[in-house]
Amino acid sequence: MSELDQNQLEAEEDTQKGKFLTFALGSEVYGIEIKYVTEIIGMQTITEVPDLPEYVKGIINLRGKIIPVLDVRLRFKKTAREYNDRTCIIVVDIKEVAVGLIVDTVAEVLNIPEQDIVLPPQVSNHDYQRYISAIGKVGQDVKLILDCNKLLNDEEAERLEIVR
Repeated sequence: MSELDQNQLEAEEDTQKGKFLTFALGSEVYGIEIKYVTEIIGMQTITEVPDLPEYVKGIINLRGKIIPVLDVRLRFKKTAREYNDRTCIIVVDIKEVAVGLIVDTVAEVLNIPEQDIVLPPQVSNHDYQRYISAIGKVGQDVKLILDCNKLLNDEEAERLEIVR
């Protein structure tokens, strides 16, 4: 990589630092570091694939690229909900695999300064807490910041890579 390419990459990372795409699951608002997000699309026709975990709804064809899609509600062991016109798929790169995350609604891109990001309290033994890397304080609200790399473990990422 040339020095110019390296400088462009670092400049791009700087502009993305502290930026989070926020989305809702019910009344809870989550954030994903913008650097993981490839695009946001409306619901698509999902083709089911047998023998995958319940939270993996199947695959979609996005401009010729096959992408596995998982329902974040089900991943967090929340009650399933009927998809509607507000339901979106956030396409992210997790462990070098493009994955679609089905969420109730996409909110906005927020800039959360580093000093307003804290470690989550260890309150109870909720499964979904292992996916939370931090909490962003935004005014009087809090945003649960996801660690995209923990949404899939290595074995799951490998299985989804095979599906593509």
